[in-house]
Amino acid sequence: MSEEHRRAVLLEAEEAVCSDRNADYGDPEDNFNDIAELWEAYKKVPFTRADVALMMTLVKIARARISPELKDHWVDLAGYAACGYGAAVADEG
Repeated sequence: MSEEHRRAVLLEAEEAVCSDRNADYGDPEDNFNDIAELWEAYKKVPFTRADVALMMTLVKIARARISPELKDHWVDLAGYAACGYGAAVADEG
């Protein structure tokens, strides 16, 4: 049963980060860049796109502590991990 759950979370995360959703919200890495710029302006410290992905996972972790049985938290964590990796690789290149 747990393999089925793992597959469901990964498939939903893939759909969220590799689908037409980008047409509505833009490329996730571009969005992370926009967020990083806003955070930098507000906090007066530098943020990378990878920082944004990591910080967003912390938001999801805080929410998951309250309701760990909600699949949405786990789907979002997997999605942020995938997009964060893409941002980190792009930032290094």
